[in-house]
Amino acid sequence: MVLSSYFTPTRVTFGIGAEEAAATELIREGARNVLIHYGSDRVVRNGLIEGVERRLDEAGIRSTRLGGVVPNPRLSLVREGIGLCHREKIDFILAVGGGSVIDSAKCIGYGAAYDGDVWDFYSQKATPKASLPVGCILTMAAAGSEMSDSSVITNEDGWLKRGCNSDVCRLRFALLNPALTYTLPSYQTACATVDIMMHTMERYFTGGNSLTLTDELAFSLLRSVKEAGIRALEKPDDYQARATLMWASSLSHNGLMAVGNDTRGDWACHQLEHELSGMFDVAHGAGLAAIWPSWARYNIGTDPARIAKLGYNVFNVTDSGQADRDAELTVEAVEAFYRSIGMPVRISGLGVNLTDGDIDQLALKCTFFGKRTIGAFRKLDGKMIRDIYTLAR
Repeated sequence: MVLSSYFTPTRVTFGIGAEEAAATELIREGARNVLIHYGSDRVVRNGLIEGVERRLDEAGIRSTRLGGVVPNPRLSLVREGIGLCHREKIDFILAVGGGSVIDSAKCIGYGAAYDGDVWDFYSQKATPKASLPVGCILTMAAAGSEMSDSSVITNEDGWLKRGCNSDVCRLRFALLNPALTYTLPSYQTACATVDIMMHTMERYFTGGNSLTLTDELAFSLLRSVKEAGIRALEKPDDYQARATLMWASSLSHNGLMAVGNDTRGDWACHQLEHELSGMFDVAHGAGLAAIWPSWARYNIGTDPARIAKLGYNVFNVTDSGQADRDAELTVEAVEAFYRSIGMPVRISGLGVNLTDGDIDQLALKCTFFGKRTIGAFRKLDGKMIRDIYTLAR
């Protein structure tokens, strides 16, 4: 076994009314001049932003708004935010939204503390050494960015979607009120369910040995998210379902599900999806659903018993004693679940009809123009990546 690490400095406040602690948390952090960063007009229309501003004003904390974050957050808005931080002498960034908003806030935090171009960190030309502090009020449970070390940004110049992982961006606090997710559209709830599950499934496919306890934690989380996702779609204001999704979002992506395993996980599906949503602006969770079955089928021969074990413990597959057969039944069971919540299992289900040229471009971008392979469960080169995109289309 290799060494693994688990680092969770983020202070979490969970439950109804958690967002009301924003001023208290900012005072604790010594913030005096805060950028409130958000995306959807939903948080303006429902009064959330105005309520936050009022509490900050009562606490003597100045605030400045920057909205406009979209799914697959854009580098252009990040650069606007960096300039705003410099002009307004911002000393803390409060993200109000889901993973896209938090990722954008982290990127602004990096850039505001850096003399060069923030894209340097995402193109792997430089490593972040500092960041403005960031906290969040979570309004969509999916990406887990509220407790992770990662952020993902799309550069409109070339439509490259790239990630940066660093502990310096970890949030100082996360305020988690499940009731704030009641009004999410059904499609976003379904995408979120897949995204949460995939963060654990990526870690489950380690490419090496795993710790039995960590596997059991993963199976429990996946079963809980499956059930909660269905309940939230049936009854959007089911607090237990929304609370389960929200806490699972954090636990699935804060590193817990990889402790004791030989690697941090496979992550090939995420890399494949990043190029897909970078080029075609599809929803991340839906893109993962469209890619995973083809990735799994392409790699069944690598370790069919590992895939089958997922089926036995999460997707009600009966152990026949034939791992190859049971691994295929597991893929079919995952597909059936995705379909049951309205998610695609092929890229065409996203409304994207890939040409051979598109696949060539996706594969080239995914290898960072021939500079890398992806995956740990099985190393994938450019030809193999192209094969999976072809199978998935």
